Amino acid sequence: MENPSPAAALGRALWALLLATLGAAGLPRGGESVCSARAPAKYSITFTGKWSQTAFPKQYPMFRPPAQWSSLLGAAHSSDYSMWRKNQYVSNGLRDFAERGEAWALMKEIEAAGEALQSVHAVFSAPAVPSGTGQTSTELEVQRRHSLVSFVVRIVPSPDWFVGVDSLDLCDGDRWREQAALDLYPYDAGTDSGFTFSSPNFATIPQDTVTEITSSSPSHPANSFYYPRLKALPPIARVTLVRLRQSPRAFVPSAPVLPSRDNEIIDSASVESILQGHCLEERMKGGSRQYMRDSVLSDTHHG
Repeated sequence: MENPSPAAALGRALWALLLATLGAAGLPRGGESVCSARAPAKYSITFTGKWSQTAFPKQYPMFRPPAQWSSLLGAAHSSDYSMWRKNQYVSNGLRDFAERGEAWALMKEIEAAGEALQSVHAVFSAPAVPSGTGQTSTELEVQRRHSLVSFVVRIVPSPDWFVGVDSLDLCDGDRWREQAALDLYPYDAGTDSGFTFSSPNFATIPQDTVTEITSSSPSHPANSFYYPRLKALPPIARVTLVRLRQSPRAFVPSAPVLPSRDNEIIDSASVESILQGHCLEERMKGGSRQYMRDSVLSDTHHG
């Protein structure tokens, strides 16, 4: 048998390498499972605040503004997108949301990720909670290529503290999970160095990564969550997702609603621009999504 020339052997080797590379590109990242559920699934998501004076007595905010929660802002996405992650730096949009409750930049970042990477399927939001304890809810849709859910809710008042979920997978192989419930704990966005709920603005330079706030960290007596006698903080909130048994149909998420100007200084003009700018259907590669003003606007809370 005639031996192949070095050039031919090299060509075959390069071709095999190319095929292997293309095949690997379609596989999930390490540690991720493949979702093979066929139809999209719709879920209700309920956020329950547990920030009471009994559970968190130290420096509990009573007025100007009292303890409360911002609107919930989230996305259904693939593993190519990350809204926030522990031990990583937050984006400018997440910083604005964590520090001031401004959603404009974060919404634009989510939209850009959906357009460029086809990594975001839908955006969802729920109204603000005007007290430390209470509930808010909305609905969301996931599909097999976008089975992950992330969201954030700002702790109001606070320097840059929030609660949320990072990339919760609602798909289990070829099935959708019937429900999921998680206790939530406070996180520091790493952009403001304030120690207390009502600390004045004090930018963290250089910016730090996202860290979980615990009963002993930051280890400073002035910190509002510093309870050295506790092994762990009680959950400050809880989120519950329940699958809805409805036939799949086009889903329109509710519009973001932030706390009123009476409770906190926010950029209401930016919020209104978000609502107006997303009244029309946004079409992206690989599908279409809708952002519309919703009756939730009439539910804006005033402190």
